[in-house]
Amino acid sequence: MTITQEDELDGLKEIGRIVANTMQTMAKAIEPGMTTRELDEIGAAMLEAEGALSAPQSAYDFPGATCISVNEEIAHGIPGARVIEAGDLVNIDVSASKNGYFADTGATFRTGSVKPSLDALCRDGRRAMQIGIAQVGAGKPLANIGRAVGQFASKRGYTLIRNLASHGVGRSLHEDPTEIATWPNRDRRRMARGLVLTVEPFLSRGGLWADQGDDGWTLYSSPAAPVVQYEHTVVATDKGALIVTMPG
Repeated sequence: MTITQEDELDGLKEIGRIVANTMQTMAKAIEPGMTTRELDEIGAAMLEAEGALSAPQSAYDFPGATCISVNEEIAHGIPGARVIEAGDLVNIDVSASKNGYFADTGATFRTGSVKPSLDALCRDGRRAMQIGIAQVGAGKPLANIGRAVGQFASKRGYTLIRNLASHGVGRSLHEDPTEIATWPNRDRRRMARGLVLTVEPFLSRGGLWADQGDDGWTLYSSPAAPVVQYEHTVVATDKGALIVTMPG
């Protein structure tokens, strides 16, 4: 989607606020002993109360309102009977629509205390997203995002999952421009003024690819390694990135 009118931006900001608030409420509710299904039910109730529709459910018939991935699950985890335990990394990915506008956000949360290496991975994962967002702006090359994130990752000894990319969003969950790499690449496309996209690098301590599990949805790191993901929906403007997935 490319925004050309103020009412379009207002609509995008509204759904951006809803998904951000939903994710933050779910994160605050995480506690050892609860199941991922119970956590998903909190998100589902919030989306319904706001008049929003779960995007993975409505677009892809995903078996949950949100995607919840724990530890070895790195994306598209199905909410279910899995019990969250102390020391777990829990990734919450919330995408939804309202009045025809879509927004997408995600983050990895610690359950209590985690290993120092995982604590650092989480901090650096959020920083990698921020570095990518800093490359967003009208007229800038899309490839700048992956180059900047890749430089940050390599300097700190991390790897990036190279088949889970950022994407256009706004009028649907996934739209042009598709496959926006968050790793070094030779993409020749540029960001138009008003372009709506996600920035969502998957930072890892050794993982290179995402492989699909037996359930047809859940993705796992190959080779097996810890992975974190942080994601915002942003708009490319003349002054840089405008983040719309902010709680409020």
